[in-house]
Amino acid sequence: MIAKLSGRLDEVGSDWAIVDVQGVGYLVHCSTKTLSALGEVGEACTVHTDLQVSENDMRLLGFAESAERDWFRLLTQVQGVGSKVALAILSALSPGELCDACAGGDAAMVARAQGVGPKLAGRIVNELKDKAGALPGGGVAGVAMGGGVQAGSASADAVSALENLGFKPAIAAQAVARAQGELGEGASESELIRVALKRAAG
Repeated sequence: MIAKLSGRLDEVGSDWAIVDVQGVGYLVHCSTKTLSALGEVGEACTVHTDLQVSENDMRLLGFAESAERDWFRLLTQVQGVGSKVALAILSALSPGELCDACAGGDAAMVARAQGVGPKLAGRIVNELKDKAGALPGGGVAGVAMGGGVQAGSASADAVSALENLGFKPAIAAQAVARAQGELGEGASESELIRVALKRAAG
């Protein structure tokens, strides 16, 4: 799966961008926040991506930071939230604001997004409130680890790896936090995953 693109910003539309990577142009659908963060056409840029495949469509979604991509994946797990609605929510709210809204049960804040009614906003908040602590705006598992983890760090990547193995976000975050406490700040991703797997399984 394509997880990240680094290249030159070739063209920008209302909700998409084309990133030229060594002569190949990738069309990525983005939130308005991500589009504004990519810079000017012709400049170098990097986007974190998520590939969605359906029966009659294949599209690449682009995000300025991995925390935004993590929230996109969570949002699209909620019934009634497709990629278009998820991007609309992420256009209206930053990952930090979305985290606060879900953790605090503030459905009205989520309903600010275009195309999101009160009923859907309430469902999003109810379903994601328990996961909000594992995906703060500052990066995966920051709340569980005292808020100091940045997206793309070894501990954030370790949490993501555990989630890919089937662990719930909160469980993965807690296990990595405990592993970080045992191994110290300089621990590598592989070391964190090894110890965290033992803690999560226990």
